[in-house]
Amino acid sequence: MSASMNECLQLQLLEMEMLFSMFPNQGEVKLEDVNALTNIKRYLEGTREALPPKIEFVITLQIEEPKVKIDLQVAMPHSYPYAALQLFGRSSELDRQQQLLLNKGLTSYIGTFDPGELCVCAAIQWLQDNSASYFLNRKLVYEPSTQAKPVKNTFLRMWIYSHHIYQQDLRKKILDIGKRLDVTGFCMTGKPGIICVEGFKEHCEEFWHTIRYPNWKHISCKHAESIETEGNGEDLRLFHSFEELLLEAHGDYGLRNDYHMNLGQFLEFLKKHKSEHVFQILFGIESKSSDS
Repeated sequence: MSASMNECLQLQLLEMEMLFSMFPNQGEVKLEDVNALTNIKRYLEGTREALPPKIEFVITLQIEEPKVKIDLQVAMPHSYPYAALQLFGRSSELDRQQQLLLNKGLTSYIGTFDPGELCVCAAIQWLQDNSASYFLNRKLVYEPSTQAKPVKNTFLRMWIYSHHIYQQDLRKKILDIGKRLDVTGFCMTGKPGIICVEGFKEHCEEFWHTIRYPNWKHISCKHAESIETEGNGEDLRLFHSFEELLLEAHGDYGLRNDYHMNLGQFLEFLKKHKSEHVFQILFGIESKSSDS
């Protein structure tokens, strides 16, 4: 069975109404775009022509035993509930391994639903019923052990190329996602647009999936560097935070978004961060050192 876009959006509004009734207190349901629901209603009423952005939000769940909080991050594709819902649970009380196991269990459970079924409320109930065991398992992991084996992690650095990055809402989304996922790197705006993201593999891959979805067409991962580490990866980082990189542009085009960034300045920036080798990978141009 399939459904029209309007029918899907109406079902999403219905589910959001149920969620707000379940979590009436301020801050329990936090929309990434506070105007998201209003824009969808306007679209359905015909007063807005452009398809509104998808609904993205975070629900803070209070788990009674043990006394912990879980932030459930939710993104509804436009064709949900006939397309898969994007869910990810986070808690400061869970280590990385247990958090991955929690989300694996949640994803497996949601995968049992048939297309067309609303499942956010069911996901919440599953977390309330099943998350306690993941917190208890974490306690067992940290009990003293004479033969504790170091856990190996994969540290990843991705170099992403886009034809251009101009729009303010897109730039804000990239920065917000980078800071939320605890990755470091930069986003160079303009033409071309370059993004570098580094951190644990699953965080970088989630960043890559999130910024691409649903329809960023002119973007590709040109290069990726992965390193196995037994530590937290802090010594492998080339950047200390995730920030926007603004460089000078060639030419004066007034209000037109058609200006090219100063690649010479970008090369110098890469040299300062021990990444000069990436220049040729990104642009197919061999970098020339200013010292020669």
